[in-house]
Amino acid sequence: MRVLLTGAAGFLGSHLAERLLSEGHEVIGVDNLSTGQRRNLEPLFRHPGFFFLEADVSRPLAVEGPLDWVLHFASPASPPRYLRLPIETLLVNAEGTRYLLDLALDKGAQFFLASTSEVYGDPLVHPQPETYWGNVNPIGPRSIYDEGKRYAEALTLAYHRTRGVPVRIARIFNCYGPRMDPKDGRVVSNFVVQALKGEALTVYGDGSQTRSFCYVDDLVEGIRRLMEVDYPYPVNLGNPEEYTVLALAQLVKELTGSSSEIVFQPLPEDDPKKRRPDISLAQRLIGWKPLVPVREGLERSGQAGQQVGVHHVAVEHQRALAAKDTCQPKNSPGVRHTPAHA
Repeated sequence: MRVLLTGAAGFLGSHLAERLLSEGHEVIGVDNLSTGQRRNLEPLFRHPGFFFLEADVSRPLAVEGPLDWVLHFASPASPPRYLRLPIETLLVNAEGTRYLLDLALDKGAQFFLASTSEVYGDPLVHPQPETYWGNVNPIGPRSIYDEGKRYAEALTLAYHRTRGVPVRIARIFNCYGPRMDPKDGRVVSNFVVQALKGEALTVYGDGSQTRSFCYVDDLVEGIRRLMEVDYPYPVNLGNPEEYTVLALAQLVKELTGSSSEIVFQPLPEDDPKKRRPDISLAQRLIGWKPLVPVREGLERSGQAGQQVGVHHVAVEHQRALAAKDTCQPKNSPGVRHTPAHA
């Protein structure tokens, strides 16, 4: 089949592109590289079935030839990134979704929306089933992402109901693994980078807030299975193995052998207190559940040497310290801002 994949240079998009190519499909990857990394696509550029288009999907795309799928994975997804690009985040989830749904309609293609657990906001129901409507601050700092995805879901189902576009919607919970950008501010990459640098691991609040972490191979498997069933409504994809943020910090310290201390900072506004998917629908519908425990996933990433950029960042840090010692005036101030947990 011939697939258009937006957000192809992102962490998850590049893994999905790789999986589709390995199955013999043709992939047209689209990304404006505002948050995606070209290096994520380097192994794919040599593949005869991969074509890359650098473009902003918030504007209409002209794509020649037939398409079987339009997979919309383009959007800043970590708080530091979408807070830095608020208008762009809203537009890619609103106008971008509309233009891509129009493209799917024009091509007679199926449409897949990568939504998010953020549609549940700071949930009052735990764990979160797809039937839960959420608890979202519609004008808070995180609303640009939360409401953008809620709108995208509504628009996707409107095209399905009124124009007959076959659609799938995945509500994706926290994901980690190789190629995760160590500078994107998500909690896993934050902790790993801080531990490798020997910096204090920054925990917001008292660390009792929970998250679930799904290894990327498991998530891609869930996405592929969801593509194969005729079900237009949202489906949670995530790992129900729940960790407190403090427990994750301690696990990262253990696995990296770091002596870094753990420091606590005030909890950001609207930061969810609990996050854990109810995946019973995914289990019934597509026979899916994650297979890789968090400890194994973190070990697997490190042992493979593929925690993209993490070791490079640590080396850069050491070089920067050496350069600072020789070049920087001793009274130069250093300011570091650590973003909140995704």
